[in-house]
Amino acid sequence: QVQLVESGGGLVQAGGSLRLSCAASTSIFSFSVMGWYRQAPGKQRELVATIMSGGRTNYEDSVKGRFTISRDNAKRTVYLQMNSLKPEDTAVYHCNAQVVAMGIEYWGQGTQVTVSS
Repeated sequence: QVQLVESGGGLVQAGGSLRLSCAASTSIFSFSVMGWYRQAPGKQRELVATIMSGGRTNYEDSVKGRFTISRDNAKRTVYLQMNSLKPEDTAVYHCNAQVVAMGIEYWGQGTQVTVSS
């Protein structure tokens, strides 16, 4: 069973930066597609960024050029560096792991990011 624990959220002013971390409990992390999703109050959860096991990345249009997803397989951790934050980035950010060989997903409980104007 894979457990994901997010950290790094907080309150920041517009234009500021935060770095989110997501630590996985087992080595299955190395074979997983990792992603960050976010959900704002009253809105559906949306994909923010994904990173393949080999390092290929994908970003939602609104965060391109501002956010960077990365992973460290040895540390079983995926990161989301968020720069130039905007109030519309305010949401609970959830870590996601997709085990490619099995087609199953795991979710973290989320970390709150609040950007003030």
